[in-house]
Amino acid sequence: MGDRKVTNKYIPADFDPKLIPRGKKLSAKDGTVPVRMMLPFSIQCSTCNTFMYRGRKFNSKKEPVGGSEGRYLGIQRWRFYIKCTHCSRPVTFLTDPKNADYEMESGASRNYEVYKDKEQTE
Repeated sequence: MGDRKVTNKYIPADFDPKLIPRGKKLSAKDGTVPVRMMLPFSIQCSTCNTFMYRGRKFNSKKEPVGGSEGRYLGIQRWRFYIKCTHCSRPVTFLTDPKNADYEMESGASRNYEVYKDKEQTE
């Protein structure tokens, strides 16, 4: 009965860990990493006025933000690229570690969120 749960694995003598492929690396051509993510907030496309709601899944690309805006207190900021579901216009947004949130960069506008208004008044 104890054989169905393997607690250790056999490692052959000629095993070389350097030959095992590593995780995803940055793409050499544009410096982005493909990421499957959910939209963290609701947005409206600037071109076709289509609403995309929070929780919608996207295949996005992620890249580190460069320059002076690239870090906040040593925390790396990231830029995400997605496409509008209706017109395929690129939409970009950034992480905002200062406010533990995201900020829209281009391609769409962020919809009004009631809970953020309540937090600001308190």
